[in-house]
Amino acid sequence: MSEIDVRAVLPLIRAETLVIAHPAANPIGGGGAAAALLAERIPGARFVPLDGTSVLYWADARVADEIVRFLATDEPSAISDERVLAAVLFTDIVGSTAQLAELGDRQWQDLLGRHDRLTSEILDRFRGRLIDRAGDGLLAIFDGPARGVRALGLEARAGLHVGEIELRDDTVTGIAVHIAARVMGRAQAGEVVVSRTVKDLTAGSGLVFADRGTHRLKGIDEPWQTFVLA
Repeated sequence: MSEIDVRAVLPLIRAETLVIAHPAANPIGGGGAAAALLAERIPGARFVPLDGTSVLYWADARVADEIVRFLATDEPSAISDERVLAAVLFTDIVGSTAQLAELGDRQWQDLLGRHDRLTSEILDRFRGRLIDRAGDGLLAIFDGPARGVRALGLEARAGLHVGEIELRDDTVTGIAVHIAARVMGRAQAGEVVVSRTVKDLTAGSGLVFADRGTHRLKGIDEPWQTFVLA
């Protein structure tokens, strides 16, 4: 648990959220700083700071009162329904240009045909959704990062990130798509490179990652820590 950093995940929460800062429950930062950070980063979260008049938060009637008030309030949600959380996967066949030159057009098309059939079977098995086939690679989305990682079984490089995307007809847009593409750019032949968000969300899944370092991804303001599937 001490290795999991959830700060990057907080903006992805889509449920209406109540955050109560109680000194007995939130000893870090004087009982309120950590809770305030949670509320600040969760979209539309309601933040209720309480004073320290009660020693045990589970015995403090004010906590129950705030929960009842939160559940009973009939207010329009500030959370957009047009955006969804998804694991975004990019793959790319390594050395495709050299293989094309070596195999020739006919054999290369046969190889791509086998690639397309295999990836379609894998996506069906792991409940993925194909968005686009970009010549010698693909863009797909999954509803869980662990499934996105386990779906990979090709001699290709791949990048995976979890974030908010916007579905528009048969395409996806959003910063998460760009980050996934940039993360794939850090992968070598046969590697699966993921963002820190994927590593944190797959804790307990049995997947093992090695630190690949923190990088400035092209077109992305803040640096991102990446990991390679061990």
